[in-house]
Amino acid sequence: MSKVHASLRFLNSRSLLQTKFIGQLQGFMIKTRSMSDTTEQYKFETLNVTRPKEFVVQVEMNRPKKLNAMNREFWRECRECFQKLSTDKDCRVVILSGAGKAFTAGLDLADMSDIAVLTNPELDTSRKAFLIRNTIRDYQETFTVIEKCSKPVIAAIHNACVGGGIDMTAACDIRYCTGDAWFQIKEVDIGLAADVGTLQRFPKIVGNDSLVRELCFTARKFFSDEAKQMGFVSRIFQDKRAMIEGALETAALIAAKSPVAVQGTKISLVFSRDHSVQEGLDHVGLWNQGMLQSEDMMKSVMAALEKKQPTFSKL
Repeated sequence: MSKVHASLRFLNSRSLLQTKFIGQLQGFMIKTRSMSDTTEQYKFETLNVTRPKEFVVQVEMNRPKKLNAMNREFWRECRECFQKLSTDKDCRVVILSGAGKAFTAGLDLADMSDIAVLTNPELDTSRKAFLIRNTIRDYQETFTVIEKCSKPVIAAIHNACVGGGIDMTAACDIRYCTGDAWFQIKEVDIGLAADVGTLQRFPKIVGNDSLVRELCFTARKFFSDEAKQMGFVSRIFQDKRAMIEGALETAALIAAKSPVAVQGTKISLVFSRDHSVQEGLDHVGLWNQGMLQSEDMMKSVMAALEKKQPTFSKL
């Protein structure tokens, strides 16, 4: 009988191991399939989207031979990408970077066929103006979606950040750069006023009206040390590799926090920037009367008491 019982125990333990293995395998397959589906969702010509850490997405401008100049495809894809990221349950933080030698050379003048409308003899001034107005609004929305995205966005800037690069990074939440980074509000040099966010966001970030006007009127370059001194960037790194590692470290730290708390904080910060103190207080009061009922708050308190790291559910 003891041999029979031993055989039964062996079979039962083997069965349990097989069940556990199958369960782990199924979980791995589901996770792999989910990652594959997500990768398919973010296939773009001008952007390379990866997931370097859990809940962290890196969006890399991917036209290195053109110094990541912003062509028509980029304006559409960037808008689409951040709209998707805003509702992606597996994304809690975004890192925005550029492939190749430079972050971005700004507007790709060689690929701006929309400008052809200016010389169209068949359209009168009013009709040209309406067409241009619609194009400008589309371009503005490309960077506004970065600001609207509920997930914090960390800009990782190396070498040149020109024209549209300032518009784009001004819409981000955190800006890091390399020691060789340089910046230029270039638009006056090509005969126009910056119209996709620099003149609206840059002054509120920097807070020095005289300096802002100097940079916008002269289109002079300013470098990493001046960018940090004026408050446009918060950290300077020795090189691109160190900067990406630093950005990933910050992103991982943010991603480990309650997504309810982090995203609520970003939404309140953006709202309060554009409203009075009292309006900001009213807004966050209304927000928190619902959000304070989240399970995340209780998890955070219990984890603090037990000196453990809390794990938060996806939104």
